Amino acid sequence: MPDIQEAENLPSFEDIYLFHEGTNYRSYTMLGAHIAAEEGMTGVRFTVWAPHATYVGLAGNHNGWDGTQDVDSLYKIPDSGFWSRFFPGIEPGTFYKYRIAAANGDSFLKADPYAFKAEVRPATASVVADLSGYSWGDASWRRRNKAPYNAPMNIYEMHFGTWRQKEDGEFYTYREISDLLIPYLLEMSYTHVEFMPLAEHPYDLSWGYQGTGYFAATSRYGEPHELMYLIDQLHQAGIGVILDWVPAHFAKDAHGLRMFDGSPLYEYADPMLAEKPGWGTLSFDFSKPEISSFLISNALFWFEQYHIDGMRVDAVTSMLRLDFEKQGHQFRRNQNGGLENLEAIRFIQQLNKAIFQYYPKALMMAEESSAWPGVTSPAHQGGLGFNYKWNMGWMNDTLGYIEHDFGARPYHHNLLTFPICYAYAENYTLPLSHDEVVHGKKSLLDKMPGSYEQKFAGLRLLLGYQITHPGKKLLFMGGEFGQFIEWKDQEQLDWLLLDYESHRGILAYTAALNKLYLAEKALWELDHEMEGYQWIDADDNGQSIVSYIRRGKRPVDTLLVIINFQPVERRQYRIGVPRPGTYEEIFSSEDIRFGGSGASNEPMKSSKKEWHNQLNSIELTIPALGFLVLKKSGRKVVKQA
Repeated sequence: MPDIQEAENLPSFEDIYLFHEGTNYRSYTMLGAHIAAEEGMTGVRFTVWAPHATYVGLAGNHNGWDGTQDVDSLYKIPDSGFWSRFFPGIEPGTFYKYRIAAANGDSFLKADPYAFKAEVRPATASVVADLSGYSWGDASWRRRNKAPYNAPMNIYEMHFGTWRQKEDGEFYTYREISDLLIPYLLEMSYTHVEFMPLAEHPYDLSWGYQGTGYFAATSRYGEPHELMYLIDQLHQAGIGVILDWVPAHFAKDAHGLRMFDGSPLYEYADPMLAEKPGWGTLSFDFSKPEISSFLISNALFWFEQYHIDGMRVDAVTSMLRLDFEKQGHQFRRNQNGGLENLEAIRFIQQLNKAIFQYYPKALMMAEESSAWPGVTSPAHQGGLGFNYKWNMGWMNDTLGYIEHDFGARPYHHNLLTFPICYAYAENYTLPLSHDEVVHGKKSLLDKMPGSYEQKFAGLRLLLGYQITHPGKKLLFMGGEFGQFIEWKDQEQLDWLLLDYESHRGILAYTAALNKLYLAEKALWELDHEMEGYQWIDADDNGQSIVSYIRRGKRPVDTLLVIINFQPVERRQYRIGVPRPGTYEEIFSSEDIRFGGSGASNEPMKSSKKEWHNQLNSIELTIPALGFLVLKKSGRKVVKQA
């Protein structure tokens, strides 16, 4: 056998050094299974990090999943923790695992942490895969794509396996679903789609948030090249792609990362740091530089190999807080006596610096549920370095408000007015996400009080309020047509509801609202600047009405928004307006196409009557549970689609 230090395609000493330093951001190019040619033979070089192992062998169908013979053994690269060997004759599609002997004598099989493909669950083997060879057609998209600080961003969040299913309940493949999904997103005028995690995971009902194969696109839905095709086609249609990514924790399944080489390797050795008791998972050990190399390489892998545009980083708060969802006996404080995980903070900052170094236009969105300061401030200024944060406060307050009965709403009016107080503290996305429509929380439609008709009117209000509030937008699948039962997470959405006029009306409403959002610059051009928003009246709690102004860079783009959260029509309702002139109703939730009453206001000429601290005002009728958008006429007015 050749000297291990002289063999071809081995990790270089520099690569190994950078891996242990925590800055090898493309470690997936040296670790894992890579098709190669050595000494005139084609095959696969396998390399794995297992520093505490006493033996590593290759196990597969070719040797009865044994892997203990000399012919199966990988060679240890001295002073590196790496094991590597070239196996001639192995081809793409080969199933394999590593046979690992631990220091205590135990022997077990592990899937490859860097495998590009995994066996379809419930089987757990890794699969040799060649990711090269796909011919991308999205160069134009990648050149013109920009971070949408002053542009519209309206995200459709979806769980791949339950958006639609075949008649027999089987999943669509990545390629098959493109013909269904892309026309739908275009018809609905979404700018981005966000996929819940697509990295390999053993348990369907974890929704992908408890992973085992970080570099393997789940085989539930097909081949890696099929996922590339889907993303390519989305880009060519002008739709951005965001991927849920889970660096906070991983599954404990025996074939996965847990106790990988017989000792805690990917996880903390200290159970108080490692255990996520609420989820039954393990935290990555953020104190190890090698974990930084692993995770940051993984993030860049999805950008580089699959051309994603951004990531929604899951469970950031659980990374930041040592006491997250733990009892007093389940955590210990940091070296300074605080509750912050200082190592995780450094990792997050390093992650975002690396991503923006290589992909300056990337979206890095934090699902962070506390009031942690500086989530979207630059890492070099002490912030976490994301460029967007899910606004969980807005979500909780808004859903808390709309779930109150009509009689109680005047006493909870602050839930509508308080979120604007911090709307510019971070770059926010307003999420109405999967977490809010599952596990007994009810669907968005079913959260609404009142009669059947009032529930639909209430959903129209909620979606209109979201679209016109400062911040980018995210809606979980099903909300756009009024899914009545909460997300079932095993069956497809209830598309049969579109046989009913009320649900078709909500779908038409959402599509029209999304088109209004794209057309009106005031709804996104100054999203992150206070000049983009002004209250008209925040204090009409007695009638449960809010009214506000949204502004763009040009005065002509200014919009007035009025929302009535009570099932009572308000006639001759006066509001102050920023400029004299005639105001037209350009959007109404009561349009008959949407299931509304058809009530509308004729153009309203302002009078020189001071109201709401404005020199001029207008009178209008606000429908019961009505959402209205007004615009000053005389210049271009975009009518609702």
